[in-house]
Amino acid sequence: MDFNRAVIKVGSALVAPTKAGCSGQYTLAIAQFITKCQQQGKEIILVSSGGVAAGRSVIHHGSPRLSVAIKKAMASVGQMQMMANWQRFFDTPCSQILITQDDLEDRERFISIKETIQIQLENGILPIVNENDTVTTEDLKVGDNDNLAALVAQVCEADSLFILSDIDGVFTKDPNVHDDAVLLPKIDEITDEIYAMAGTSRNHLATGGMKTKIEAAEKATEHGINTYIVNGSKSEVFASLIRKVNPGTKFSADKNIISAKKHWLKHTVKSQGRVTLDKGAVNALLNQGASLLPIGIKSVARKFDVGDCVDLIDQQTKTIIAKGITQYSHNELRRIKGKHSNEIESTLGHEEGAVVIHRDDMVILEQSIAPKAATKAPNKKIIKEED
Repeated sequence: MDFNRAVIKVGSALVAPTKAGCSGQYTLAIAQFITKCQQQGKEIILVSSGGVAAGRSVIHHGSPRLSVAIKKAMASVGQMQMMANWQRFFDTPCSQILITQDDLEDRERFISIKETIQIQLENGILPIVNENDTVTTEDLKVGDNDNLAALVAQVCEADSLFILSDIDGVFTKDPNVHDDAVLLPKIDEITDEIYAMAGTSRNHLATGGMKTKIEAAEKATEHGINTYIVNGSKSEVFASLIRKVNPGTKFSADKNIISAKKHWLKHTVKSQGRVTLDKGAVNALLNQGASLLPIGIKSVARKFDVGDCVDLIDQQTKTIIAKGITQYSHNELRRIKGKHSNEIESTLGHEEGAVVIHRDDMVILEQSIAPKAATKAPNKKIIKEED
């Protein structure tokens, strides 16, 4: 295993292993590993959890169930502690980059983050990224730093993603329950069976779990990024990584890499509406590489504007087969659905184009309409009927 630019994600269980705030118990060894990588000419971007956990001892809450407002306050004060905890281990400067889902969805902001990280790397700065928990709402939230790390790896065009936690990797069974559980050193394809092995986090300070780590690995590998889940609480793990030995589970990068724009559409942009398609349109999109025409639209659900992302749904299977950027709003699509393209202008009084969604602005989620196509759990989602 070798890499030139890597994103290293560190979980809250490593940053703040107790309720007493940040600690160097595990982060010191991680920082030493990062320094060795930098000395070898490798570029590192750090995605660090722990803001809420670090601020937990400072904000009085009196309950194990924290309100959103309390968590935001904890994140605000904890973020300062977390950054100070990291910076004390490095002679070179660190930067703080706080982002939201909205920043990643906006293409201009997405590119701006990429440029900022690139300039910092060129100047020997360690970018430290975290979700901006203080200002995020549910609509703007990535949700967990495993998936955030995968998106950051895409933004900065990393070739490797290391997810450090307090677990050794992916096992055939839960190793805390089954003595015969076996560590999987390499996973070439993420299937339903791999997701079935995912358990839930037992750490009350963590927001992820094995499921989110596998989701992150899927996002990263589809972008050609090798992904590793390793135990960051064991110092021998970093010695193995320096020796180019995999001490955990490696998810192999896909050979057929989708474009950056389509990856962004698939994994980063949230859909605002739903457009249901007839059999002919589904076949044209999946098997002919066609753009979406209004004649193939059967129904439109939810409100959305021009330029928004929408889910495209197979009327027969009720599954999402694709996502794309629409050239028409929900009101306009309801008026032109089922019509030929040459009827758009006469119906609406204007025309933004002959297609509703161009194939270059669309990403296919199902590879074909054959039953065996849906091999990956997150891609196949059954949708209820909506008017």
